[in-house]
Amino acid sequence: MSTQSVRVWDLPLRLFHWLLLICVAGALVTIQLKAMDWHGRFGLAVLGLLVFRLVWGVIGSTHARFWSFAPWPRSLVDYLRGRWHGLGHNPLGALSVFAILAVLLFQSVTGLFADDVIAFTGPLRRAVSGDTASQLTSWHMRMEYVIYGLIALHLAAIAFHELIKRERLVKPMITGRKPVGSSPVQDARGGGWIAFVIAVLVAGAAVWVANGALLSPPPPPPPDLGW
Repeated sequence: MSTQSVRVWDLPLRLFHWLLLICVAGALVTIQLKAMDWHGRFGLAVLGLLVFRLVWGVIGSTHARFWSFAPWPRSLVDYLRGRWHGLGHNPLGALSVFAILAVLLFQSVTGLFADDVIAFTGPLRRAVSGDTASQLTSWHMRMEYVIYGLIALHLAAIAFHELIKRERLVKPMITGRKPVGSSPVQDARGGGWIAFVIAVLVAGAAVWVANGALLSPPPPPPPDLGW
């Protein structure tokens, strides 16, 4: 029986996926190396990518839109009973996607206000009180272990699908295409250049604001009187 392939993942979504992988890995490595300046840069990059994904989840192509793969109870039941058929994220994979996006968004936002009193101060630290900054810093540090757990589950799910179910997940995220049966299936539609530019501009604006652009400059240090 002949098969065909269809375009499922658009180029912006694939770029987002691999850039997010690089930036999250960079943030985790730099925190271990105590390279806090670079940790902050990677954190801002993660935030920008997440904002891009949130916008792209509304105006992107067919299978990038959140509505197309939202894990509704009925779709979850159908998937668990082997009755689900689709091209995008399966319902369990969709739960993983939403969990990862939510946790990383929480982590990147709390990092903006973090202050470890030693080596790192978030760009929006001055916008909150000391008590609030301390609480957000505590949450930010604890969430690191949740991220490690989600990464482990994500890798285990990929290995299961690739090695046990013989369902290719990595290659389509590189090429954008998935093999399907002989029945005609339409390529993903939408998410053109105008949508891409809008998503990039919104993400850029978010990073600009997150980097403290709207905060008043800090007061100058007291003069050195040479006493």
